[in-house]
Amino acid sequence: MKKALITGITGQDGSYLAELLLSKGYEVHGLIRRSSTFNTSRINHLYVDPHETDARLFLHYGDLSDGARLVTLVASINPDEVYNLAAQSHVRVSFDEPEHTADTTGVGSIRLLEAVRLAGVDCRFYQASSSEMFGASPPPQNEETVFYPRSPYGAAKVYSYWITKNYREAYGMFAVNGILFNHESPRRGETFVTRKITRAAARIKAGVEQYLYMGNLDAVRDWGYAPEYVEGMWRMLQADAPDDYVLATGERHTVRDFLITAFDHAGLDWEAHVKFDERYLRPTEVDALVGDATRARRALGWEATVNAMDLARIMVDADIAALESEGKPWVDRPVLNYWV
Repeated sequence: MKKALITGITGQDGSYLAELLLSKGYEVHGLIRRSSTFNTSRINHLYVDPHETDARLFLHYGDLSDGARLVTLVASINPDEVYNLAAQSHVRVSFDEPEHTADTTGVGSIRLLEAVRLAGVDCRFYQASSSEMFGASPPPQNEETVFYPRSPYGAAKVYSYWITKNYREAYGMFAVNGILFNHESPRRGETFVTRKITRAAARIKAGVEQYLYMGNLDAVRDWGYAPEYVEGMWRMLQADAPDDYVLATGERHTVRDFLITAFDHAGLDWEAHVKFDERYLRPTEVDALVGDATRARRALGWEATVNAMDLARIMVDADIAALESEGKPWVDRPVLNYWV
C-alpha cells in the first residue's frame, strides 16, 4: 500500500486529492493546523475512526512554519509521495498579510523539502505552483513563459517553484512543480471570486440577500474543474522522470462572463444586483491568465474537459442545494466580500 502525505488536506484541492488517492488504495496522511474549532468539513465524509482496522486516512497536527515538526512527521510516516498544497492562498489577502504569505506560501515549501531531505525519505514531491507566477506576462502562458508576479502571493509561489527545482537538481529528488491555472468547485472557499459569485446568486435567488459587491470584472482567467486538476497532480508523480507542468483549459473568460452565466443560471438579472466596490481591487492587477497545457497533454495524457461556463452552473446548483438543505443557520452566516 502506497502512503501519501498531503499538506493543506482540508482545502479544496486537498480534499479532492485525498478522495482520489483513497480510491486508488493509498494510505493517506494529512497535515492540519490546530484550531479551537473544527476545520475539517471538506474531508469529514472521508474520515474513519483510526481505531478501526480499515482506516486509511490519518490526520496530524502541524504547520509549515514548524520545521522541526515537519522533519519528525515525515520520518515517522515515511511517505512514498508528498503533496505540498498548504499556503496562504488568497491573492487579495496577500497584500494585507505579505509577511505571513511569504512565510507560509514561500519559506514553508523549503521547510518541507528540507524535512524530506533530512529525514532521508525516498519519496516523490509535488509542489503546488500557480499561474499567478506569470502575472503580467502576456498569455498564453506555458512552462517556458517568464515569471512576472504581481502580488506577494505570486512572488512567494515563484520562490517555491525555484527552490523545488533547485532541490531536484542539487539532491536528485523527484520533485515537480504543478503550475495550475484557476480551478474551482463547490468546495471552493467562500471568499474566492467564483464561489463568492455562485453563493451570492443562490442567496439572492432565495431572497436572503439583494446585492453582490464586486471589484474588477474585466480580468481574464482560465477556469477549470478542481477534481480534474488533482488527477493531474497525481499523474505528475507517476511519470518516469520529474518535470514541471502547466494544467489549464486553454479557454479565456472574464469575471463578467462567469458572473453573467451564474446569474442567468439562477434566473437573475445580474445588473440589478451587482454593485462595484473599489475595496476589492488589487493594488497591482493581473489582467489575463490563459494556460497552454500541451506538455501535460502529451507527456501525461491529461486534458481538462469541464469548461468555465459549465463550472459556473455546477457551482450555482450546488450552492442552491446547500442553501435549501442546510436551512436558516447557513443563510444567516456573514459573507466576507473579498475579491481574488
